[in-house]
Amino acid sequence: MSTSASNTLGRRERNKQQKLERITVAAAELFAEHGIDEVTTQQIAERADVGTGTLFLYAKTKGELLLLVQNAHYAVALEKGKTAADSVPDVRAAIVALLRPIIACNRVQIENGRTYLREMVFAEPSDGHHAEALRIVGETEDAVAAILQRDPQTDQERAAALARIVSAIMFLTLTASTNVELSVDELVDVIDRQVGALLGR
Repeated sequence: MSTSASNTLGRRERNKQQKLERITVAAAELFAEHGIDEVTTQQIAERADVGTGTLFLYAKTKGELLLLVQNAHYAVALEKGKTAADSVPDVRAAIVALLRPIIACNRVQIENGRTYLREMVFAEPSDGHHAEALRIVGETEDAVAAILQRDPQTDQERAAALARIVSAIMFLTLTASTNVELSVDELVDVIDRQVGALLGR
């Protein structure tokens, strides 16, 4: 490949990355200000200074845009949770410490958080943003399993099965309509009690 062709390719990739960043920021701002249901893809495109056709190259639906935005927040929350859990010796308390930042992240804008979890479960598996969401869920479950394996009586297979149940507990608690009015602390308490019942401790 010639130097000019390589420069052109590099410039094209940089332009694509800049557009993606503008779209992500615009979607994040508008979703935070108004909630996903009140925002149109046209508004996002206008704020990102791209055409709607360009927007649809990066995400075909508002649901995909929400996945794009929330995945980044969820990944940061997961890292905070891992750090917090590392300093907590008790298994149950460490799992709760891991999940707390994720729960808080999900509640920044309640309807966005609930929609994100629904998109995570029901979105088209071939969508890259959906795949990334599932990868983060898998990483969360791996972190829970690693905490569970601090107990020498919990082998890898059992830890993985329990981690999937913990994940389901968290997702169902956060998406349930009956829990919409609960604070982060109240949600953490609800999830903590269910994890305690699961672990028998």
